[in-house]
Amino acid sequence: MAVKASAAGLAQDAVMTTAASRRAYAGPTLFSFGFRPFFLFGSIWSAMVVPLWMWSFLGGGPAALTLDWHVHEMLFGFLAAIMAGFLTTAVPNWTGRMPIIGLPLVGLISLWVAGRLAMLAQSTLGPVAAVIDSAFLVVFAGVLWREVLAGRNWRNLPVCVLISVMALGNIAFHVGVQFSDPRVGERVALGVAVVLITLIGGRIVPSFTRNWMKGRGITALPAESGRFDQGVMAITIIAAAAWAAFPDARLTGAALLLAGATNLARLARWRGWATLAEPLVTILHVGYLWLGLGLALLGGSALWPAIPRTAGVHALTAGAVGVMTLAVMTRATRGHSGRPIAAGAATTAIFITINAATLVRIAAPFGEAAQPGLLALSATLWALAFGGFAVAYGPMLTRRFRPATV
Repeated sequence: MAVKASAAGLAQDAVMTTAASRRAYAGPTLFSFGFRPFFLFGSIWSAMVVPLWMWSFLGGGPAALTLDWHVHEMLFGFLAAIMAGFLTTAVPNWTGRMPIIGLPLVGLISLWVAGRLAMLAQSTLGPVAAVIDSAFLVVFAGVLWREVLAGRNWRNLPVCVLISVMALGNIAFHVGVQFSDPRVGERVALGVAVVLITLIGGRIVPSFTRNWMKGRGITALPAESGRFDQGVMAITIIAAAAWAAFPDARLTGAALLLAGATNLARLARWRGWATLAEPLVTILHVGYLWLGLGLALLGGSALWPAIPRTAGVHALTAGAVGVMTLAVMTRATRGHSGRPIAAGAATTAIFITINAATLVRIAAPFGEAAQPGLLALSATLWALAFGGFAVAYGPMLTRRFRPATV
């Protein structure tokens, strides 16, 4: 299965020494591995986008900072960058091919930056902004297809399909802005994120947990993957696809509720409560918890009008996506830069802050008169979490590789 390779690529708790990572490279450290520029620039952009949107929402800011811009930049800007950082680092381990480094990596990150600038200037550039912005995911999908096919790594073709769907979702967003409704593209992108967390997170969470428990002599380990997990993944894929196509249908709501419940049951099998001594492991379980809760809330909103849809959407975006990306970014950065796989004070503070941002954002729709203040608080906490990552982990991302000592 594709995600088994994903887990294998990330499950090593020390720096990888594959043939790909041994390739001679004398250029800037920032461009020596894909995770470095994409994690750094993606986190900085994430810390900027939400406050900029709040500035516009509260009555200030340029006209370009619309709600559509905010949603687009969180899904196709920030999230796309973190996906690229993860996959450009993982794919060489899957395929045994050389990593994308140096000038090719500079070109890829430049396409991403150009998209961000184009979206800021979309009122001036018009349709040209959509073309510039769409280029990154289209090119990135093409790169993934080339690497996976050239490496004959057939089991990872589903990842290529998902990133291609993400690229199509971005194009659909732009077409919707011009002619109809951009929400379809947004739902497609969020559906891709949900499926990726279910697939890849569903492997790395129990894998990292099992490794940590074994290292401490804990004998009650997470359940092994089996047919139950395959069933959960199938239900989640169906529910995500149904929501992308028919978000208001009651059957969609029921499917989402079922997906949420089964993902929560799956999470319980991984015994996350036994990992509280190490936040770097616990946070993976918390991120997956938000996935289950978000799917359930989103499904509930289609069945009961008292539950606002934004509660489910933000449990998935701020919660599942925000928490899980930080969980993976911190762990991968520490592992690939030779640091111990353990959370210090700064990392723990980042984890607390992102979860607080999610809780406040979910509560905002229920706050009535307090809603603007809650939104501003959530935006501030979000910016502190991702800005905190950029400050705390920036040196690890920009300094030359240092092997861990034993």
